[in-house]
Amino acid sequence: MRKRELNSLASRSLQFLKPKPFSTSSSHHPLPGLLPPEETSPLDSSPDLSQHYAFLRTSLLNSATTQTSNDALSISNAIRTGFGAETQNFLRQFRGRLSEPLVVEVMNLVKHPEFCVEFFLWASRQIGYSHTPVVYNALIELLCCNAVNNDRVSHKFLMQIRDDDRELLRKLLNFLIQKCCRNGMWNVALEELGRLKDFGYKASPTTYNALIQVFLRADKLDTAFLVHREMSNSGFRMDGCTLGCFAYSLCKAGRCGDALSLLEKEEFVPDTVFYNRMVSGLCEASLFQEAMDILDRMRSISCIPNVVTYRILLSGCLGKGQLGRCKRILSMMMTEGCYPNREMFNSLVHAYCKSRDYSYAYKLFKKMIKCGCQPGYLLYNIFIGSICSNEELPGSDLLELAEKAYSEMLDLGVVLNKVNVSNFARCLCGAGKFDKAFEIICEMMSKGFVPDDSTYSKVIGFLCDASKVEKAFLLFEEMKKNGIVPSVYTYTILIDSFCKAGLIQQARNWFDEMLRDNCTPNVVTYTSLIHAYLKARKVFDANKLFEMMLLEGSKPNVVTYTALIDGHCKAGQIDKACQIYARMQGDIESSDIDMYFKLDDNDCETPNIITYGALVDGLCKANRVEEAHELLDTMSVNGCEPNQIVYDALIDGFCKTGKLENAQEVFVKMSERGYCPNLYTYSSLINSLFKEKRLDLVLKVLSKMLENSCTPNVVIYTDMIDGLCKVGKTEEAYRLMLKMEEVGCYPNVITYTAMIDGFGKIGKIEQCLELYRDMCSKGCAPNFITYRVLINHCCSTGLLDEAHRLLDEMKQTYWPRHISSYRKIIEGFNREFITSIGLLDELSENESVPVESLYRILIDNFIKAGRLEGALNLLEEISSSPSLAVANKYLYTSLIESLSHASKVDKAFELYASMINKNVVPELSTFVHLIKGLTRVGKWQEALQLSDSICQMDIHWLHEEVPMRISF
Repeated sequence: MRKRELNSLASRSLQFLKPKPFSTSSSHHPLPGLLPPEETSPLDSSPDLSQHYAFLRTSLLNSATTQTSNDALSISNAIRTGFGAETQNFLRQFRGRLSEPLVVEVMNLVKHPEFCVEFFLWASRQIGYSHTPVVYNALIELLCCNAVNNDRVSHKFLMQIRDDDRELLRKLLNFLIQKCCRNGMWNVALEELGRLKDFGYKASPTTYNALIQVFLRADKLDTAFLVHREMSNSGFRMDGCTLGCFAYSLCKAGRCGDALSLLEKEEFVPDTVFYNRMVSGLCEASLFQEAMDILDRMRSISCIPNVVTYRILLSGCLGKGQLGRCKRILSMMMTEGCYPNREMFNSLVHAYCKSRDYSYAYKLFKKMIKCGCQPGYLLYNIFIGSICSNEELPGSDLLELAEKAYSEMLDLGVVLNKVNVSNFARCLCGAGKFDKAFEIICEMMSKGFVPDDSTYSKVIGFLCDASKVEKAFLLFEEMKKNGIVPSVYTYTILIDSFCKAGLIQQARNWFDEMLRDNCTPNVVTYTSLIHAYLKARKVFDANKLFEMMLLEGSKPNVVTYTALIDGHCKAGQIDKACQIYARMQGDIESSDIDMYFKLDDNDCETPNIITYGALVDGLCKANRVEEAHELLDTMSVNGCEPNQIVYDALIDGFCKTGKLENAQEVFVKMSERGYCPNLYTYSSLINSLFKEKRLDLVLKVLSKMLENSCTPNVVIYTDMIDGLCKVGKTEEAYRLMLKMEEVGCYPNVITYTAMIDGFGKIGKIEQCLELYRDMCSKGCAPNFITYRVLINHCCSTGLLDEAHRLLDEMKQTYWPRHISSYRKIIEGFNREFITSIGLLDELSENESVPVESLYRILIDNFIKAGRLEGALNLLEEISSSPSLAVANKYLYTSLIESLSHASKVDKAFELYASMINKNVVPELSTFVHLIKGLTRVGKWQEALQLSDSICQMDIHWLHEEVPMRISF
């Protein structure tokens, strides 16, 4: 207890760095549970130990118990009875056996301070024995523990020792001062120094050195100088260690000159170790140039800097962030054959990675190998982890550097830790290297790495974020094969991503798998599926799933209700979306939406900015822009500030309904609220202005856009090119297209198609074909819309063979087989463009792919050109195609009319027979054309018979828009 109090006092007295704690190379590893509880120690019951391990048994047995010597017990028992003549006579028998351990052991057994002092004095008088520092220390510990003030040896004991042996007291007091200094108790040391002088003694050189060192450690340079002056006056000099400490402290205080002066005054010949202390102090003071000057001074006196010198310099520069200087020092030391150790290399790589100088950090790998030090686990994880753990994804050069390091790491048999595997995979996925990300996990597993659900979930999430759902699916299957049970988090990531990709059935399969495996879906899981069902117009399935969610006790939140509003908007049920919003506001009650609010009508979720954004967007797309505009005020009243998305949706809605003034008002309000217009905003305005033929305003918007540092992208350029073509400014549109390529924005298929259509409308078919060839040569593949536009314009200019060639080429390279694929193709084109080429009506009328319209265009134009054989071949081709299976009444009627007019009656009747076989009901006009054809070739009898047959048919002919007149 007294020792702890003494140490506590020392810590209060010492306000500087404490001495390093004692450390030992021995390790203590208790092995609980290794021995059965009913058994005793095997050391006592193992006589048959192998001779090879006999030394171990002996050693353990000797250290297992602490034995007290018989001599110590006898002496201590005698001393406790008093230290009279009888006791001293008894102790004579032990004079020849006195030793440091025995004296210390006796004092520890006696513990009584007076008896201990008596024994201490008696022992000092014995011939052949002298006290050692250990004995002095043991006595001081006993006297201090029993002192009243716990830190000073009682004066009476000192007097007792002095009266017996003055020299012994001098040694004891000097040792006491040194002990205080070692414990950092400089204030107590000063008091003991005063007591030593009061007794008429002088401090020893060792005591002075100890005092100077304790004051230096306490940053009391002035006091250290005073002690040094007294020491010098006493004729003593500092030892090398103390002088080194003094020089270090002076350099640390920025007083390098004083340190060198002290060196000369002491007439000390410095060595490398001494200079290393000075360099260390200067680095602490960030005086790196002065530290480098010390290196020059060392070389001038043939004192060569060693590896420790350079490591001190490197550590100091690293600690102060002097990375540029570190490079020079590293180069210098390696030139002189001094190499950093592994720990220093690790610190250097970490520092350069932290400063994002990854290139030099990687060079350190090569330097490390050159130094004969192989990079290991820690270094590779530091390097790859630093590159890949940042929030922003690394650039291609950095990622390539990480991959290179990873490859070297594999060759060395080193592995990444779990965190870095996930981060590295995320970066690879972000760069589109999905196979590599998958490969990394497999390689790490082959090295013993066992990915858990968290690792798999993160990588699956990265793949899904990059829309690589197929690879995410494969990794998920791999995860299950390896016996890793997917969590609700993993399932939810997959379900949400597959729903967004339109793969609702697979998402539902996983949902059912969750239920089967007792993995309870959460509200996010339910919300993802419900939203997907609504967007796919599967309202019944969405409602059924919502009811299941309520039954399972999963309470819908604001995200769920927002998904319901957005889903109903996309399903065309805008009124129901408005009712859900109104119920959230607590305004109305409607039986149509009661099922969504079964849990607690009084605890409705408050709409947030995403909710408002979904409803505003839905209303605008349903052309109910005024209602959407009213929501702006409602949002402000409810303390929900409209964001960029809401403003953009409103501007786009007003633009598409032709209300430019309203769009401008919203634009101004958005700017006043601190939101900068983005590309989507400008695209809506430019489209609308071109539609209204306000070219002057288009230029103003474009100018404003450039002022706001909003660089046009391919969508903006395409809108402008299409708009210029529509207002007859085709040449300007083409120049703009060339300009966009110059600035590094390359046209896409929509841009090329709009430009081709523009040239086609002014009859420049050669430019159309040239553009078509240009886009193909530049790797921009034409799609169905491009072919449609080109074939249209080729036909209108009489290039029927070219049109036919394009149709054949399209079928060989790009022919959508399903209506869903076709709808996907036209998504990039604006509504006006699709309407202008007649595709919008065809898409709404037909559930089959409207490729037949291209055949119709070609057949019509072949007929008009009098190339009936070509028209018949095209009709036969489209009729025999299993993928089309088209039987178009208009095509048959047109060809029958043309064949009859060309007096090819036999061919006309063959076509009529084919028409009947395909269950195509002919119009009255078809018969009229056949009768006219018969009369043209003089087959009056057959014409009359056909007329009579028509009259006898019990058919009520529909009134045709264009009545057919028969002229004989």
